[in-house]
Amino acid sequence: MTAARAQSSQVGPQELKTLKLCQEALQKHLKYCRENNWAGYDPYDALNSKLFKSLPFLNFGLSRLVLTQLLKRSPVNFRGLMLMPKTQNPKALALFLSSFLKLSQTQLPDRDSLIELMIERIIALRSPDEKYWCWGYSFPWQGRGILVPRGTANLVCTIFVANALLDAYEKLHDSRCLGMAVSSAEYILNELYWTEGDSLGFSYPLPSIRGHVHNANFLGAALFCRVSRLTGDKKYIEPALKATRYSVERQQADGSWFYGEAKTQLWVDNFHTGYNLCALQSISRDLQTTEFDSCIRRGLEFYRSHFFLEDGAVKYFHDRTYPLDTHCVSQSIITLVAFKDLDPGNIPLACSVFQWCMDHMWDKRGFFYYRILRFCTIRTSYMRWTQVWMFLAMTTLLRESGIEAPDSTPALASPIEVEPR
Repeated sequence: MTAARAQSSQVGPQELKTLKLCQEALQKHLKYCRENNWAGYDPYDALNSKLFKSLPFLNFGLSRLVLTQLLKRSPVNFRGLMLMPKTQNPKALALFLSSFLKLSQTQLPDRDSLIELMIERIIALRSPDEKYWCWGYSFPWQGRGILVPRGTANLVCTIFVANALLDAYEKLHDSRCLGMAVSSAEYILNELYWTEGDSLGFSYPLPSIRGHVHNANFLGAALFCRVSRLTGDKKYIEPALKATRYSVERQQADGSWFYGEAKTQLWVDNFHTGYNLCALQSISRDLQTTEFDSCIRRGLEFYRSHFFLEDGAVKYFHDRTYPLDTHCVSQSIITLVAFKDLDPGNIPLACSVFQWCMDHMWDKRGFFYYRILRFCTIRTSYMRWTQVWMFLAMTTLLRESGIEAPDSTPALASPIEVEPR
């Protein structure tokens, strides 16, 4: 019996009902994203405001940080009043690309044209003035003490784009996509990977900033291993293993990881833990090693034990209920499905999480809310943070659950002609 068939036998009537709901929601969600031209607002896009830019006396570090946090936390979306455009984000386009590659032509009639559109837009939005293929966000953003200009290449955005391009290469054998992804790996290896004595890591968010962020280590290492497998180039393996082992050794006794090693980074959250686990799985698969199996099992046990409530709600932090964030919902579904063979309860739990999200975070207009706080819900639609991640989670759940879509399942949407921005 195949793994898919074995898993399907563990799915009951309630899960089948939820998966049918997932199919229906995916249709409406795709229509919403398509009608918005794959563009949207972002929790951190405050500095795209034309109104704010017109007030230079306010444009300094503290005011930029305050404005960003106010807009991110506000239950009312003032972005239209602040003359902020919806933008296409390279990371969001990459996740759409990975999602479309999971769907069949029957499910998505214009699948091939959408895949090509995503690749073309990714190419168009590469970071300017860089010799490598690399990408940044579609907005400038203010961090603690740093201002990152719009489009400035960074590790995480580049990794997700490169992985989507590798998805396209493996599915479609498009050599362009492999070439761009290899260039991205070169950028990360030559510009962002660093070592200093016993210390090492990947610079993030800028090449000049050296830190110890565990999901950055695992994601960078996973990309290196995947590129090495596909190209046969072994030079990526040593830095990948060093970065992986560094962060594996810093797994806590209970199976968790802090976000990073700095004093200001000692928190444990859902989606970065999910990134860590999925990246470790990818590393193990590409290197054909069992070295990290015990680490993965402890991490997954912690993940399942600390981030899920009985009704299917998903916590952001391991030690408190709020906020309830849709990005955490999507990564929880993706992580649970990725490890379905390690725990027979993962698919039912993923279905429960999705059902909770539909009951509490779904807007009938076709999008998902951002966050539920203790006393209010932030209903703002964020394309990169929320919508595309839920789109990927739904396509992953439907594809990997072991449930074949019934013959009567309608196509996700009829083709709609939309000119790319």
